[in-house]
Amino acid sequence: MTRNGNLLAIVVLSRGKCGLAKGITLYLVAMAVADLLFAFNDVVLNAIHSLYFDYTFLDITPVCSLRLVLKSAVTDMSVWFTVAFTFDRLVAICCAKLQTSYCSERTAAVVVGVISSLSCFISIPWYFIFEPSEILNNVPWYCQYKEAYYTSATWIVYHWFDTIITPFVPFFLILLMNVVIVRHILAANRIRRNLLHQKSNSGNDAEMENRRKSIILLFAISGSFIVLWLMYVLDFILSRTLDKYFYQSYRDPVYVVQHVTDMLKVLSCCTNTVIYALTQSKFRKDVKYLVIYPFKHIFKLFK
Repeated sequence: MTRNGNLLAIVVLSRGKCGLAKGITLYLVAMAVADLLFAFNDVVLNAIHSLYFDYTFLDITPVCSLRLVLKSAVTDMSVWFTVAFTFDRLVAICCAKLQTSYCSERTAAVVVGVISSLSCFISIPWYFIFEPSEILNNVPWYCQYKEAYYTSATWIVYHWFDTIITPFVPFFLILLMNVVIVRHILAANRIRRNLLHQKSNSGNDAEMENRRKSIILLFAISGSFIVLWLMYVLDFILSRTLDKYFYQSYRDPVYVVQHVTDMLKVLSCCTNTVIYALTQSKFRKDVKYLVIYPFKHIFKLFK
C-alpha cells in the first residue's frame, strides 16, 4: 500500500499539473522516491526476505551489508528532503528578497543532489560494521555486528554522529523553522486583519484562510515527524544507557520497543507525500483523472 501510494504520488507530481511550482514539485518527487526506496528496501529486501527466504544471494555478507547501507542512505534522504522542503517554504514565506533567487527549480535540483550524495557518503561506514555470521564453502553468509561495534570508541562515536545527523538535528531544525514560519504568518495576519478592519468589517479574507491552512499543514508535518521518529530516539538512548541489555522473549519490553520503532519508521515513509501532496485539491483532481482515464478507454472499446 505504501509503495503504491508513493508510486502514484511520483506519477501525479511528475505530470506537473498540480498547480505547484517546479521547485516544490521536485522536492515532493524526491521525498516520494526516497520513501519508495526505503519501503522497498526495509519491507521487501529485509523484512519479507528474512521471514520467507533463506540462503539466497541477498544473504551473502557483502550484499547484506550493501542492503543495510542503502537503508541508512535512503532514510537520511527522506528525512533531509523534508528539512530542505521546509527551509524552501521558510524562504518563500519569510524572506521575500531571497524568494526569487532561492525558490527555483535549479536550486531545488542542486539541494536534492547534494543531500543524496552526502547521505550515500555518510552511510558508507555501515558497510564495514558487519561480519559474516557463518562461512559455508568459503562463502560468507548473513550479517552480524562486529564486536568492535559495541566496544570501539570509533564506532560508538560514528553511531552517535549518524543518529545526531538523523533524526536529532532534523528534529530541531524542523521545529525551529516551523516556529519562525508560524510567528511570521501570525504577525502578517494581525497586520492584514487591522488593515481590513479599517476598510471593511464584512466578508471573509481568502488569503488569511490560506495562511491558516498553511499553519495547519506545517504543524501536521512537524507533529508526524516527531511522533514517528520519537520512539527511535528513545530506543537509541535506551540501548546506549543499558549496558548489554538484550530481550529475552517476545514479551520483553526491549523487543516490543524495537519492533514498534521499525513499524513507525516504515509508516513514516508515506506521511510526507500524504501531508504535502494529498492536501492539494489539484493533486486529488489529477489522481481521479488517472484512475478514471483507463476505464474511459475500456468503455469506448465496448461501445
